[in-house]
Amino acid sequence: MACGAAAPPAPPRYLSARELGTAESARFPAGDSFVAAHVYRPTDVGSGQLPAVVVGGSLTAVKEQMGGIYAAELARRGFLALSIDYRNYGASGGQVRQFEDPESKSADLSAALDYLGGRDDVASERLGLLGICTSGGTVLYTAAADPRVRAVASVAGHLAEPEITPSLYGGADGVAARQAAARAAAQRYRQTGENQTILAYHDQDQSASHPGPNEYYMDTGRGGGVSQWRNEFAVMSWEPWLAFDPVSKAAAVTAPALVVHSDDCALPDQARKTYDLLAGPKNLHWTEGPHFEFYDGTGKVAEAVDIVAEHFARSL
Repeated sequence: MACGAAAPPAPPRYLSARELGTAESARFPAGDSFVAAHVYRPTDVGSGQLPAVVVGGSLTAVKEQMGGIYAAELARRGFLALSIDYRNYGASGGQVRQFEDPESKSADLSAALDYLGGRDDVASERLGLLGICTSGGTVLYTAAADPRVRAVASVAGHLAEPEITPSLYGGADGVAARQAAARAAAQRYRQTGENQTILAYHDQDQSASHPGPNEYYMDTGRGGGVSQWRNEFAVMSWEPWLAFDPVSKAAAVTAPALVVHSDDCALPDQARKTYDLLAGPKNLHWTEGPHFEFYDGTGKVAEAVDIVAEHFARSL
């Protein structure tokens, strides 16, 4: 560096999807409604067909959060990437807003594959799925059932199963209380049309569906400041959410699979268990770093995306 020359600016600590690239808006049918998505394309490719990856994010997430970050970064590495709002969230359809349903989300991923397979710029035989946090489990639902999934990756996956659910929600009594609340909320919705919601995340309010350290969602400079996101959880979601069981799907996943995780991510023992159960070619990238850093932390995202891109380049 020449004497007196200014040092290059340090990269931001946290990434934002809106600052990483321009996305094309898309919308396609899913179930009895539709899914809204952002399409990220590489800028340095010609008119040929590209491998494509569908990207989903955390519980309650929208496409402008971690899914958009990973999709934009994959596009920089040569993939067409689709960040989606699952039904009931963001700009997608769905009557019961903020309703969490793993089976519905899995169907939305298949609908996204339908959409990608119909694009002229996509190689329909080269489709993959990437999930961060909750979607790191949801993608296993789809990969286990949809043969069009040629490769799958889970980053900081929330890889739950009913066997451990009581330990996460106050024991058997806590699970039963939430299930009862879900049934009461569903009855209220049927009778009045009112969708009862609670906070999804909070660092102090114990009435939130997921209380505790939640810096990503509490920080308006990070995920909490994404205007399209709502910090709400539909109470009637408790029954399908508590039954979330991606671990049971792993043995049916024969497509090449990648698990990126750390001891400080959610449920590390579950990640190891899920990896062991995967039936096809597989790779485990065990690293360091706290869970939320894999959402938008510059260093952890770069590390994860590089590994994910290598996986998809090899497998698609």
